[in-house]
Amino acid sequence: MSKPVVAVVGRPNVGKSTLFNALAGSRISIVEDTPGVTRDRIYAEVSWLDYQFTLIDTGGIEPESDDIIISRMREQAETAIMTADVILFLVDVRQGLVDADFKVADMLRRSHRPVLLVVNKVDNFEKYMPDVYEFYNLGLGDPIPVSAQGKLGIGDMLDHVIEQFETPAREEEEEDERPKIAVIGKPNAGKSSIINKLLGEERVIVSPVAGTTRDAIDTTVKRNGQEYIFIDTAGLRRKSKIKEELERYSIIRTVTAVERCDVAVLIIDATEGITEQDAKIAGIAHERGKGMIIAVNKWDLVEKDNTTMKKFTEKIREKLSYMPYAELIFLSAKTGQRLPKLFDMIDAVIENCALRVQTGVLNEILTEAMAMKQPPSDKGKRLRIYYITQVSVKPPTFVMFINEKKLTHFSYTRYIENQIRTTFGFRGTPIHFIYRERKEK
Repeated sequence: MSKPVVAVVGRPNVGKSTLFNALAGSRISIVEDTPGVTRDRIYAEVSWLDYQFTLIDTGGIEPESDDIIISRMREQAETAIMTADVILFLVDVRQGLVDADFKVADMLRRSHRPVLLVVNKVDNFEKYMPDVYEFYNLGLGDPIPVSAQGKLGIGDMLDHVIEQFETPAREEEEEDERPKIAVIGKPNAGKSSIINKLLGEERVIVSPVAGTTRDAIDTTVKRNGQEYIFIDTAGLRRKSKIKEELERYSIIRTVTAVERCDVAVLIIDATEGITEQDAKIAGIAHERGKGMIIAVNKWDLVEKDNTTMKKFTEKIREKLSYMPYAELIFLSAKTGQRLPKLFDMIDAVIENCALRVQTGVLNEILTEAMAMKQPPSDKGKRLRIYYITQVSVKPPTFVMFINEKKLTHFSYTRYIENQIRTTFGFRGTPIHFIYRERKEK
């Protein structure tokens, strides 16, 4: 089941980033007293009571601005609105109700998403409550007073948020057992072209204009009697080359698509090579423990000699060094080169994500590994690993019972991981490890 998505929207400078940071528990968004300063894509995982959700911080909405950056921020905020399960509409009690708030409220009503009206900067409830009541005029229900900076009223607001989760809007999707593959990557890397080639028909609009795909589109593809759902993620219609906004827009789509998928296929444009933005997008799937395939598209357009593929592979592995498990394939949507192999790879990765290893076999591997290389020690005390067992799949997750957590070291965890991978493969899927202390008797 995918985590719900909550988007924080509102006019510039009403305190969206401050609220976001209060909820995320760290200063992730840049906060400055200048309208429009939040331009980088920002998202975080938030827990409240027994619920977890993905929080998206958006650039401010100026409904009628001609400024090119603000209009891009408006587009990006609209994207967040359409991908969200719940919208927090933030307004400013100090500025009071302004004409632009009515226009944003109209936009939110048309989205048909649950909207919670949050009145920020209420640092003193007695003093500001009469001003809060003014926001009833927006017609969005009861205003929820908060102070993001003072962290007042945040708990009550989160209680309202999770009430919206109790009637899941995605029930049908949760029951769907078909494998879901998110096709992710920068605008114009060829995501839609690949899906069209797999379908054998022009169902997804393809255009040389970067980001013609405005919405995440679910497409069913059938092969050898098995149905797959491909989720095509949106890019941005590039009316201008404002890099930050382009990235922000595509990454918001990526976050919501990756939440729903079993396997992510990152499409890299062979004519451009691997970029920082590719690495950012890949990181979203890695953080969420999804199966991963890197597909280098437009391979037919690259001039090659007998070392081209090797050099390209080395650059990708170097840039994505945090995910050495990811499968890699070179293909062409235009010619169909190696596309059948992509399906075989998807099947293998899905199988590996759900692979379970018997506890007895795991402990044999652990014993051998420790015999070949002793666990680390600190100040004369050595890490002792008593036992290992697999507790879940998607991604495969292992618990190791040890004497002391502070003696663990990531390099030894990586060593154990490599021993398990050598025996069982687990290609295309991350592996997670959890340490539990067990006192010696």
